[in-house]
Amino acid sequence: MKSFLELAAARQSDRAYEPGRVIGREVLERILEAGRLAPSACNGQPWHFTAVTEPQLLVEVGKATSSLGMNRFVKDASALVLITLEPTNITSKLGCGIKDKDFPVMDLGIASAYMTLAAEDEGVGSCILGWFDEKKIKELVGIPQKKRLMLIISLGYNPKPKRKKIRKDFDKVVSFEKY
Repeated sequence: MKSFLELAAARQSDRAYEPGRVIGREVLERILEAGRLAPSACNGQPWHFTAVTEPQLLVEVGKATSSLGMNRFVKDASALVLITLEPTNITSKLGCGIKDKDFPVMDLGIASAYMTLAAEDEGVGSCILGWFDEKKIKELVGIPQKKRLMLIISLGYNPKPKRKKIRKDFDKVVSFEKY
């Protein structure tokens, strides 16, 4: 079993998948469970995760993520997790107003990170997407129009070797006591 830092170092945004390779239902459920278990402001849990695995629907949703040359790799994904913003609790809502911060949207990012790390732990590649035709995808999967589809995670098995991870130096992004 990898340590958490080894897992974080290994995880990358995978933009290539083996076409037609299926992610087992139990594996997918463990990835989704990681999202469900993610922390959220005031335990608001402002999310709904829609897993798309049916081949024809994957193709249609994949097309709706690909425009202007973006996200062409999604057509080969084994699964997609659509992350919809749901109402949060009153405590989180009050905190948003008082602190002028969008805690529910931050919570979706945290849940996404948990799922992508769980995917890495399962040997499944992932990529978090924000570029897609929200209206079209909501129509395809029956998400009510009043809801916001905020993120999509593509999942699949990357046939390519891991890339060298490039990150800013620790001292450039971390300080102690003062900025």
